Amino acid sequence: MSATNPIQKLAQVLEKERERVARLWAKRLREELYEIEVPGKDLRAPLRQLLDELVRLLHDRGEDALRLWPEVVRSHGAFRYDQRFEPEDLAREFKALGSVLMRVYARCEGGLLPPEVADLINELVGEASASAQASYSRVLRTEAVRFREAAVMESVLYHMDVGILLAELDESVSFATQPVSRLLGVPVRSVVGARALTSLAPVLSQVNAHHPAGEPFRVADMPFMRALKESRPVRGVMMEVERPGGGAASLEMSATPIWEEGGELAGVIQTFTDRTEAAQKTRELSTAQDELRRLQGQLLQRTRAQSLGQLASGAAHALNNFLNVVRLRVTLLRREFKPEHLDALDRTVGQIGDLVSRLQEFNVQRTEEHLADVVLDTVVREALELMRGELERGDSPLEVELHLGEPGNVRADAGFLRELVVTLLLAARDRMKQPGKLTLSTRKEGNAELSLRIQDAGPPFPVEALSRMFDPLTREAGAPQAALQLAVVKDQVRRWGGELTVENVEGGAGGAFVVRLPRVREGHEEEPPASSRMEGPRRFQQTRRVLVVDDDLDNARMMAEVLGEEGYDVQLAQSAEVALQLWERRRYDAALLDAVMPDISGWELARELRQRTPQALLAIVTGMDVRGQNRSTLALVDAVFRKPIDVGALDEFLSQSGAPGQEASPPEEAPGESVGPGAQGQ
Repeated sequence: MSATNPIQKLAQVLEKERERVARLWAKRLREELYEIEVPGKDLRAPLRQLLDELVRLLHDRGEDALRLWPEVVRSHGAFRYDQRFEPEDLAREFKALGSVLMRVYARCEGGLLPPEVADLINELVGEASASAQASYSRVLRTEAVRFREAAVMESVLYHMDVGILLAELDESVSFATQPVSRLLGVPVRSVVGARALTSLAPVLSQVNAHHPAGEPFRVADMPFMRALKESRPVRGVMMEVERPGGGAASLEMSATPIWEEGGELAGVIQTFTDRTEAAQKTRELSTAQDELRRLQGQLLQRTRAQSLGQLASGAAHALNNFLNVVRLRVTLLRREFKPEHLDALDRTVGQIGDLVSRLQEFNVQRTEEHLADVVLDTVVREALELMRGELERGDSPLEVELHLGEPGNVRADAGFLRELVVTLLLAARDRMKQPGKLTLSTRKEGNAELSLRIQDAGPPFPVEALSRMFDPLTREAGAPQAALQLAVVKDQVRRWGGELTVENVEGGAGGAFVVRLPRVREGHEEEPPASSRMEGPRRFQQTRRVLVVDDDLDNARMMAEVLGEEGYDVQLAQSAEVALQLWERRRYDAALLDAVMPDISGWELARELRQRTPQALLAIVTGMDVRGQNRSTLALVDAVFRKPIDVGALDEFLSQSGAPGQEASPPEEAPGESVGPGAQGQ
């Protein structure tokens, strides 16, 4: 028996007993998956196909079957995903196959199962299982990406001011977003469903729709009806309506045909935009450029009654700029559909999300910054361009004079620095009640510093006010919001290693804000001595054993699966108590801790693990804002990762190398929010 080729012997047994193997495998699988509703009654068909391929490969390709059969099985993982199998169900399926193969082989050979045949079966089943699991994971990741893309598109469609409906070739409306209902003042169900002549005619009558000149607005006047008939875009159709709930509105509508790949018309997209305020205030505007200037002025209006808007005015203006980009991109989409417009919308929505996260706890010290070498003059020009409409509007437009000396770069967050300049420009503008001049100048101060000076032509600062300028608790009338803004700005400059001061101009003609920041050395300049730079080896040559602690089992399992594919040895714990027990039994190189758990928090668990194993890598994984944590708490961990997590950044963090037992420094460009023993004070 030992002289028999195990591949040939296994092929012979399977050739004779493949139907028995398929039947027993299906039976075991049905017993294992009693909780899952598997579509279809016959479990044997897909299993029989896999066995047929295995027999063919063993006969025809010999030893190559070990390499080729996993490729055949790869599609089985995607097939099981469609049947709603869990990853552990897929693993149990191939475990059952191994057991059945050994049982059938031993039965055919009088109870004998040679070691070489057992090893062959284990290797075949193990490789096939790994291949199917990898295919399953790829499908799962693809579905996650599709979900995120759908969520972004839903956000764009349902939360902007433009209503969108989709008309089919038979003139029926098959889809409408919520803004359509809000703009017309009727439920969406009144618009969607039947053909336009049946569904829209009563709606137009109900809202007393009419043209700006007064004649009634008919269904045939709808842009999508004309676009279907003429097979071309229809732009700028105005309609006046009287909403049932009260209030008149002026709506601008446009329609864009959608074409199939073969050039056939597939339908029409129509947009609704509320132009009520524009129609009331700026009817004389006749060009797109004039309309854009009006929108920019409207978006840059600040609501002084909202304390958050006052506290984060610089960020609010940046947000207005992003919204302006979204509106312009939507305008371009109405004119012509191009994928790059959607890509730009997606990027802008991401930027808006980043800015909104900055507004959370705006007056709390931030722990997340993306520091880079920033050209100071470029940031000043961008901030001024953002503010130009605000400075020039009103009865007292301001003149701006620039004296940029190209002093070089500073180490800062470009977005925060731009907001900082905008905030100071607003503060200087508010001091000038009459038309005047703002002077912005930059220069190099020695070899170590750069300065930005914003000088206004307002009244001189009272001497006693200079000492309270950055006091957020001042009680002077009208001053609290401005003092809070300036206090936040001053603290931001201090964190970058600089200072913000205020002074009166010599001769009593105005005041000035002066920002001084450390200058970044240029490439040809002498670097500081090597002994003064903080360099040190990272902690491990390669992190292998990782403990994932999360009370959400699905999150923990997915994290373990992803890290397992990257080559890490991962153990799961659903509570801090279990995590501590596992930590005592085995040496782990790193731990990923959920911040919020029912027994104790991830921060408290990090403190316990740090005491037991000071050299271990510890990271918090959370979807919450951690900027409210104090420094001593943040110092317990080496990094903080925000959900949804960047797997590449996590892998880079876990694969840090160095000598065990040494104090580690976080990566220079840490993913998410990098904090801990090596982080700079922020």
